[in-house]
Amino acid sequence: MKSIFALKPSRILLIFLPTILLFSSCNKNNLSEPVSKTEFVLGTVCTITLYDKAPDQAFEESFKKLKEIEDKMTINAPGSEVDAVNNASGVEYIKLSDETFYVIKEGKNYSELSGGIFDISVGPMVKLWNIGTDSARVPTQEEIDGKLPLIGYKNILLNEKEKSVMLKDKAMLIDLGGVAKGYAADEVKKILKDNGVKSAIINLGGNVLTIGENTQGRPWRVGIQNPDATRGDYVGTVQVTDQTIVTSGIYERYFVADSKHYHHMLNPFDGYPFENNLASVTIITDVSMVADAFSTSVFGKGLDEGMQYVSEQKNMEAIFVTRDNQVYITPGLKDNFKIANADFKLMN
Repeated sequence: MKSIFALKPSRILLIFLPTILLFSSCNKNNLSEPVSKTEFVLGTVCTITLYDKAPDQAFEESFKKLKEIEDKMTINAPGSEVDAVNNASGVEYIKLSDETFYVIKEGKNYSELSGGIFDISVGPMVKLWNIGTDSARVPTQEEIDGKLPLIGYKNILLNEKEKSVMLKDKAMLIDLGGVAKGYAADEVKKILKDNGVKSAIINLGGNVLTIGENTQGRPWRVGIQNPDATRGDYVGTVQVTDQTIVTSGIYERYFVADSKHYHHMLNPFDGYPFENNLASVTIITDVSMVADAFSTSVFGKGLDEGMQYVSEQKNMEAIFVTRDNQVYITPGLKDNFKIANADFKLMN
């Protein structure tokens, strides 16, 4: 079944590359070797790795939850709750499960917090460009102008008492791709901790969430993907404990038309991919859904405004990689982030 994040193979597309590389260490705790399980869900390869003992049901419950979230929140398969909301746009409220209502509500909150630079109602423009599919193309200005009035998080109407949602204007579409995967990672973390897991890595197609410390009782050392290179090459490393790391970049999904590169992060205000000097933004914080939404909004704001925006948040750090291979970090990473590639220069 297709999902929120499904990508179709294409001759002209660079399909998603993992943005984060984990450096593991020898295990001196409960397991002689870590235990992993991988499944394709949420439109991507999802891997859960446990570094201490846990019942088999820990994996079973985790992947069951991921499938439930996909079934409720995908926009690419008939019958999902989000699909029902989109189909009833401009007509009526749709009653939702508690968690789908929660994710939409939080998505709207993040949209407002960003000043609209991140907007979960950008769905009509996403469908128009179709970046990540064989149908990707550059729309005409007339087509873009026709879709822009349909974008506006303020027109997502919420009924808290009934847990129902209506999109004010017909043909509006919400797309939870910027928050649902982060929410899913947070839910898996809850399940694993409820099953007694104290050391683990949750990797949902590059949305990484760490539980506890590594098997040597130290922070996890994580590599940040080089936006210019193939899988396995990284710009630098950062150490984290009980945190999540999410990266958005111009290399994840894109197509080339008339020698111009069009990436998948669309500006809700003009309908085109964001244009600035950033190649990627990595957000490090405590909640994966927050990191998911902020990685897009911070990228859209650009280096200076994005840096300021992150500084205004609690328990959040960021790594900015520019198209000319310069790296900027927020102050809290000063003694943490280490450059590992001579082609890149740390600027602060």
